[in-house]
Amino acid sequence: MQHFLLTHLPAAGRERDERGDVPGWVMVTLMTAIVVAALTPFVGDELRGLLERAFAMVSG
Repeated sequence: MQHFLLTHLPAAGRERDERGDVPGWVMVTLMTAIVVAALTPFVGDELRGLLERAFAMVSG
């Protein structure tokens, strides 16, 4: 006897879409870039110092 999970069955009348939520990922990426661009003038020096310390710990 085979058991099937309902999550693996395609919806009636619709093909299974394997691409994912492309517009959602585009929106998340765009919003992240906007937030980074907006915060860079205020916290740019602190972020640069943080990254330099992190790279020094990894490479040194």
